[in-house]
Amino acid sequence: MSNLEKYNKTFVEVLNVEESELNAEFSFETVGSWDSIAHMTLVSGFEDAFDIMLDTEDILNFVSYEAGKAILAKYDVEL
Repeated sequence: MSNLEKYNKTFVEVLNVEESELNAEFSFETVGSWDSIAHMTLVSGFEDAFDIMLDTEDILNFVSYEAGKAILAKYDVEL
């Protein structure tokens, strides 16, 4: 499974959305199921999937599908 597939799978499983919904407009503001608990579940899922530990600032800034890609790039995760 590619890193992008792992990334997408985490969103799909945690937020119960279709993969086709994942795009530049996908954010906590546009997804009703993306609440604080889901946010921390996403973070945990990404940390497990990519064997990384996000710092607090990155956790707080992980507010959209696209922002997440940029944050993971800081941890040498190529999507």
